Amino acid sequence: MTSDTPDHILDATGLLCPEPVMLLHNRIRDIADGDTLLVLATDPSSTRDIPKFCSFLGHQLLEQEEQDGNYRYLLRKGG
Repeated sequence: MTSDTPDHILDATGLLCPEPVMLLHNRIRDIADGDTLLVLATDPSSTRDIPKFCSFLGHQLLEQEEQDGNYRYLLRKGG
């Protein structure tokens, strides 16, 4: 992950599909276009769901990382 501080953070650790994406959908509506959002998750299906979410809704997936079952996604809200 980059050393830049994200504009917003969504902690979805401990939640299972579909909850992380549902929370992401709600949260991304509340942030400004161009802002970055760091999503933290532990659900392995997030590796499929979050990239598809970004692609389908026009947001940028800037970074994706997995370490010891912890997933981190850095997104930029499209507009």
